[in-house]
Amino acid sequence: MSQTTPLLQSVAAWVVTLLVPVILVVAGVRLLMTPIFLEVEYRTPNFPEDRYGMTLDERLRWSRASLVYLTEWRDQAYLESLEFDDGTPIYNEREIRHVVDVQNVLRLIMQVWLLSIGLAVAGGIWAWLADWWPAFLHAVGRGGLLTALLLGGGILFVLIAFGIFFVFFHQVFFQAGTWTFFYSDTLIRLFPERFWRDSFLVVGLFSGVSGLLLWYFLVRRG
Repeated sequence: MSQTTPLLQSVAAWVVTLLVPVILVVAGVRLLMTPIFLEVEYRTPNFPEDRYGMTLDERLRWSRASLVYLTEWRDQAYLESLEFDDGTPIYNEREIRHVVDVQNVLRLIMQVWLLSIGLAVAGGIWAWLADWWPAFLHAVGRGGLLTALLLGGGILFVLIAFGIFFVFFHQVFFQAGTWTFFYSDTLIRLFPERFWRDSFLVVGLFSGVSGLLLWYFLVRRG
């Protein structure tokens, strides 16, 4: 075994540690993108009603349709075909452009997620074959603790200043002027600020708790 091997193993272990937060956070995002979350979220206490009269069933119907577009990688024509019962399009042109942007960002995030999982699995295989498996498990647990610390701070910030966080998030991922809408627009009626606040909190809690469990079982007890 060459003298550089311990250094390479140490670098690989730290890469795995840094991959864990990515894997856990995006896993949380993916879990939210299900009809079950929509069913639960719209029924949470004090969830804001649509001021323009959209019913719970209508919200579920059109939010599920939007979810289909995002998770099944439908094309823009699918969005343009969505219409209310009176024939009015669900989304206007600006809303469609934003949802298309969301799908593009989501596609990139999913690609990064799969790559991160692949790299972590490759690191695990190498660790097993090269006899540094305990160090690999420690790196995973360390990544879990890092995730919990990062998400703990994130949750606190969301609770204190969600508006600032929400604006910053959109400024990072979307072009200026493409993600603001009127309260009468369908996107806001289906997905008000409360929806996104709860979404960020659920992702944070899922990722943070998962990270703590990894740290506890792989490092603390190990």
